[in-house]
Formats: sequence, structure tokens, C-alpha cells
Amino acid sequence: EMMKELTERIVKAIVDNPDKVDVNELHGHNSIVIEVRVDQGDMGKVIGRKGNTANAIRTILTAAGKKNNKRCTLEILE
Repeated sequence: EMMKELTERIVKAIVDNPDKVDVNELHGHNSIVIEVRVDQGDMGKVIGRKGNTANAIRTILTAAGKKNNKRCTLEILE
């Protein structure tokens, strides 16, 4: 739940349509998958040039996941 809130806060700060941000957290045995949906017009903002923004979010989630011994994956869905 903490990972979901963290991701939601970061993504909402980046996009033009924060009300259309939808974040879902799926738990596996040793992993957490964070699914993010945003308005079509905000896709580029979340991914960033050459994927830089998405990779930065992944780095933060990886660091936060290590604290709980969980592997955290970010999926940006269409």
C-alpha cells in the first residue's frame, strides 16, 4: 500500500490530469507490481525522453522495495 501511495504521489505531480491517474498494486510472493494508468495525453510525461522519467520512478520504487525485501516493478499501461 505504501508503494502505491508513493507512485501515485509522484505520477500525479508530473501529469496535467492528476484526476485521471489510476495506480494499482499487485502482490506476489517476493514482489510487488505497480500498474499505472494515466490520461493518453500524459503518457509522454510519465515515460519521459528515452524513458528517463519512468526509469527514475523505477529507481525510487526499487530502493523503497529493498527496504521491505520486495522486488518492485513498474508497469505503465495504455
